[in-house]
Amino acid sequence: MPDDAHLYELATRIGRRLLVAKRRIVTAESCTGGWIAKVLTDVPGSSQWVECGYVTYSNAAKMRDLGVSRATLDAHGAVSEATVLEMARGALRVSGVDIAVAVSGIAGPDGGVAGKPVGTVWFATAFRRGEDVVVDARRQLFERDRETVRRRSVEYAMELILQLGLPHPG
Repeated sequence: MPDDAHLYELATRIGRRLLVAKRRIVTAESCTGGWIAKVLTDVPGSSQWVECGYVTYSNAAKMRDLGVSRATLDAHGAVSEATVLEMARGALRVSGVDIAVAVSGIAGPDGGVAGKPVGTVWFATAFRRGEDVVVDARRQLFERDRETVRRRSVEYAMELILQLGLPHPG
């Protein structure tokens, strides 16, 4: 399981790349409850590359704050590819920045259903490239307890950000 030092190291790498790229990031979080934004803002100087974070734990907050549609939530549920993609796109739209990461999952110990067991987490990234927005969604299943699911989700989300092709500091 990733410890705080490892998460800080990932956040520092993200910050350096965002600075070089002159980009800012927004988070849209459900099961991680703002933990991704917390880790990113642990890095001194993060105000230069972190715009804001949305903790949209409830479906109402996902709709109100990020524009996730009721139809998407009704058809697919909060823990779905469709929902995290709408969360990421909505976070870009409302924040006006270039990069978003979104996460929604079932951290447990209960809440799992058939096809979506406890530990199911969906991730999405959205990245502005000129007039286009490039989006990607991925599903992971993290086993063990609530703390482990949430901590591994934070780590995985940060690894996805690092895979966006941002320039390396030279």
